[in-house]
Amino acid sequence: MIDPDGYRPNVGIVLMHPDGRVFWARRVHRDGWQFPQGGMNSDETPLEAMYRELREETGLLPEHVEVLGATPGWLRYRLPPRAIRRHDRLVCIGQKQVWFLLRLTGQESDLRLDLTDKPEFDHWRWVDFWYPLEHVVTFKRGVYNSALRHLAPVARVVAGLQAVPMPGPDPRDLRDPRRNPNRNRQRPRSRPDSQARGGGSDSSSN
Repeated sequence: MIDPDGYRPNVGIVLMHPDGRVFWARRVHRDGWQFPQGGMNSDETPLEAMYRELREETGLLPEHVEVLGATPGWLRYRLPPRAIRRHDRLVCIGQKQVWFLLRLTGQESDLRLDLTDKPEFDHWRWVDFWYPLEHVVTFKRGVYNSALRHLAPVARVVAGLQAVPMPGPDPRDLRDPRRNPNRNRQRPRSRPDSQARGGGSDSSSN
């Protein structure tokens, strides 16, 4: 299922341990790590797709997790040119995603990566909440940044400030002056020494 703009509807899952760390998994036959994610079927809601993908990729059932929050609307990322199949009837240029924050309420032994014929992951571990921003593949970092920043306040209520600290500046603000109107604003020029000391004929204000 691909929309008219070339984006495939998709769901992403941030699975959080009660201590604030998040589930981080390695893709099969690739040296790449990511959160669980997967495409939506045409007859699914995002929540239904999330539970299906959760089962397929982690082995967890709805009773093993608690849904804490979700991102509003769609978050989009474009695929790198090498990953776009130009010869397909419907060309997919990227993903549009709804991200869910889940808290693990079951046991770690409930996690299973081998429930399908073609597992998505072959290894997993718990990492600090903000760790994925620096370690996911580059073209997904914008979406990960948006998703984690939106979900962090909810995660912080559950795990605490020490486990989910406040994030640093949004890197998009540093790159795009439209998002940070103060970036290019000139600092006020210092007044001449005579004015700074109150001297000269223009020392009084209007």
